[in-house]
Amino acid sequence: MPFISRQRFDKSVPAPNALCWLCISLLLIGAASCTTINPGKWQLVWQDEFNSNDVDPARWEFEVNANGGGNNELQYYVTNNASVKDGSLVIEARKEKYTGPEGTRQFTSSRMRTKDLGDWKYGRFEMRAKLPKGQGYWPAFWMLPTDEIYGGWPHSGEIDIMEIVGHKPGTLHGTLHYANPERNHTFRGTNTTLVTGTFANAFHVFTLDWETNSISWYLDNQLYQTQTNWTSGTNVFPAPFDQRFHLILNLAVGGNWPGNPNTNTIFPQAMIVDYVRVYQKK
Repeated sequence: MPFISRQRFDKSVPAPNALCWLCISLLLIGAASCTTINPGKWQLVWQDEFNSNDVDPARWEFEVNANGGGNNELQYYVTNNASVKDGSLVIEARKEKYTGPEGTRQFTSSRMRTKDLGDWKYGRFEMRAKLPKGQGYWPAFWMLPTDEIYGGWPHSGEIDIMEIVGHKPGTLHGTLHYANPERNHTFRGTNTTLVTGTFANAFHVFTLDWETNSISWYLDNQLYQTQTNWTSGTNVFPAPFDQRFHLILNLAVGGNWPGNPNTNTIFPQAMIVDYVRVYQKK
């Protein structure tokens, strides 16, 4: 995730015409040719459709802390801000004072991970979600290494499947973080922007295909970037992206990249997740 590094919700997906316009937009900005997902080589191996009454502890572990994610974020991550409602996971950011073992913060939110509950080397990772907007919001769907074979961050890598900053609520970012041959942090990635509207207006599908020598990002089943070149210090390619990684869902408030909320930022708002699915090759 580091960038240096109350109503029922409409879960409608973009109409086919909207996807066509997305293709045209991607071609115009030169992000990628409009390649669609090929479902034939994948089989579903893990999923959470959020149809139970609460967050499933067999699938998700809460991270409770106030360390700011290494990005000077402002929230205290707690368990109370994540719930399951109407078939969706709702991660809510609130403007409220909270004091815990690591100090006092003026905002709360939640961060969840699948570490040691769901860990994968290669696969397709997909989320359907609706995201908040406004200065200071920073929702993310991303991956970290479970074993850190190559050392601490960034040497063992980071895969950002979806990141949005609330002051640009129509722009999606996908990024790889790793160490260059000099063992300094570096990253590769790009972004794509909706032709109309924002990611707060409707549900969208965010997908990452991670294979041995390539990693590809899709928005609503349309390819917008592929990366085939990265490093891990002096380790041999495809390190560090040749080890087990786990999933993380969180909604940050503030930080080095999105900046802090301002007087126009509306609280509370939520990251609403319809499903998370993991596929691997047949």
